[in-house]
Amino acid sequence: MSQTIGKTRLAYSRTWHHVSLASPSTPSLGRLASRISILLQGKHKPIWDPSTDCGDYVVATGCNDMLVTGRKKEQKLYYKQTTRPGALKSLNMESMMRKWGGGEVLKRAVRGMLPKNRLRDKRLDRLKVFEGEAHPYKLNLVKFDGRTRRVEPEVKTEVLKQNLI
Repeated sequence: MSQTIGKTRLAYSRTWHHVSLASPSTPSLGRLASRISILLQGKHKPIWDPSTDCGDYVVATGCNDMLVTGRKKEQKLYYKQTTRPGALKSLNMESMMRKWGGGEVLKRAVRGMLPKNRLRDKRLDRLKVFEGEAHPYKLNLVKFDGRTRRVEPEVKTEVLKQNLI
């Protein structure tokens, strides 16, 4: 008999959440990034522990329609350093969205909100970003904008027709 109470394999199962940035009710970049980081860490689950990785997957679509407030697209800078003297490069948000897409901007915002520890990169790998609405994870999604998706069993009509004939 197991002596462990509560923390079972089922409790640690990961669900897939979908966030559509194209919908008009989507919050701004910072608020959205903080909500995504909570899902990636698993803080919404009752079994959450800072030392274990019990977070979920998040699929973000429509990243090219991301909402930012103020003049951040022109003023916010992203830096890159190659450790060589005088090699500090800067890129504003607008040119980064043109060059790398809105998904990279969202990933960097979420990365800044995750704890700085050895689980950070593993958690960030569970964030899947796409510029358009199309993505290959449609069958995996359980939660769509916070609502649970009802999965209906597929019935193959061709097999039923052949059995009746």
